[in-house]
Amino acid sequence: MSHTFGERVRAALASSGPLCVGIDPHAGLLDAWGLSQDAAGVREFGLRTVDAAAGRIGIVKPQVSFFERFGSAGFAALEDVLAAARAAELIVIADAKRGDIGTTMDAYAAAWLTPGSPLEADALTVSPYLGVGALDGVFDLARTHGKGAFVLAATSNQEAEHLQRSRDGGRTVSAGVIVEVSARNAAVTPEGEWGSIGFVIGATVDWTDAGISPFAPAAPILAPGFGAQGAEPADLTTRFGAMSAHVIASESRSILSAGPEGIASAIDTRVAHYQEAVRG
Repeated sequence: MSHTFGERVRAALASSGPLCVGIDPHAGLLDAWGLSQDAAGVREFGLRTVDAAAGRIGIVKPQVSFFERFGSAGFAALEDVLAAARAAELIVIADAKRGDIGTTMDAYAAAWLTPGSPLEADALTVSPYLGVGALDGVFDLARTHGKGAFVLAATSNQEAEHLQRSRDGGRTVSAGVIVEVSARNAAVTPEGEWGSIGFVIGATVDWTDAGISPFAPAAPILAPGFGAQGAEPADLTTRFGAMSAHVIASESRSILSAGPEGIASAIDTRVAHYQEAVRG
């Protein structure tokens, strides 16, 4: 059995379903959970979320910014949360949306994707809008260490529409990103396996409007926008169609708002809803 990131995600989705819980300790949730507005608060929030997720789902996604706002102590808290999640055998996607060029981008990749790094995760979200080629060092390092990356392709925020839906040579920028990354996946992915470089495609994105279509080789799709942002488990197959089996359905507030005593039950409920949606 392959141990590439793409195949690990494939196995996790098959065994645990598509739900991914975002670990987003923003100020309002810290207050609601009765936690302090500091690094200790976000650490406790993250560890409690990991405890509730372990054994129920396969993937979590810490949002780096909510830890970063507390400086070095916040990053230390994030290190503990990342380590706890990986020790619980969860796939950990660091939602940091890094994007730069040359050795700077390579350093970001080393920070998040090197085994033994204090910030080690299983995958990193990255921005291609300085050119997909600027991310080649990330892709190479990820492949070397059995890690992955998720490239922002078609996000659901309105501010991105003008850029991502602009056309270059007849296709949208979003479509061009998917074509370029898919070519890189095809060059290194054995036939029948999933590529390890996935895409961020918002759950509320209209694929026709975004100018995107099903792609090959297969690769994971990280889909924020389920839950509080409007998409529901029942929308999984209708919104993603032939690609629905590749979707990591990311939810944050819809689950985290249940509080520390209710989060486990909220996860169980949403898992059941996704199971029903997948069965059709």
